[in-house]
Amino acid sequence: MSITRYGVALKSIWIKECIRFLRIWVQTLVPPAITMTLYFVIFGNLIGSRIGDMGGFSYMEFIVPGLIMMSVITNSYSNVASSFYSTKFQKSIEELLVAPVPNYIIVLGYIGGGMARGILVGFIVTLVSLFFVDIQIHNLGVIMATVVLTSAVFALGGLINAVFANSFDDISIIPTFVLTPLTYLGGVFYSITLLPEFWQGVSQVNPIIYMVNAFRYGFLGVSDVNIYVAFTVLLAFISGLFILALSLIRRGVGLRH
Repeated sequence: MSITRYGVALKSIWIKECIRFLRIWVQTLVPPAITMTLYFVIFGNLIGSRIGDMGGFSYMEFIVPGLIMMSVITNSYSNVASSFYSTKFQKSIEELLVAPVPNYIIVLGYIGGGMARGILVGFIVTLVSLFFVDIQIHNLGVIMATVVLTSAVFALGGLINAVFANSFDDISIIPTFVLTPLTYLGGVFYSITLLPEFWQGVSQVNPIIYMVNAFRYGFLGVSDVNIYVAFTVLLAFISGLFILALSLIRRGVGLRH
């Protein structure tokens, strides 16, 4: 009986989160498609024609997986960060905390909504990319696993950001000063093999390198990092961030005043 009740609670939170971003689809789904279209035009067509091949592929083919992954990362993170903080701001989080629902159900419900938006935006960006390049698929399983795990990582990150945020401005600090630099330095627009040996080593500290390259391997069959290491990093981040998020909510950090 409790399993059924918890399943209903999880489904309810997840559906609420999905309806939230689908209701304002013009703000949540259209802008990423427009932004990525500009990236395809500027970096793929205009700059890419001057750069030539990258790793044996045209520059456009090379950057498409990274741009798709960038949209997944950004939207998974921002959806949960804004939604959970809004719940805090409106004091409706208290209703969840006093309800007979385990904390892990609350965490799973919110990250499920973030993952849904991230994956949906990634699919839309993939469709947009078809107007610019013929996409090839090397390993569909790797593509699906990478996008699901990556969206989970950043949905959890968005939840943790929202827990500590004290204002709407606080939920934009991490994306601006952490996520954006790490994403642009995460191998989206270049292969890390082009860097000097020292900077190749430094780049491997950036977790987004592993996500982008695993995703690129699924499309093109090439990667700057070991695929098994990439999935190990993803699973380690999911485990660590889930435990941290669960601990913060259980202790009421930033939720109880």
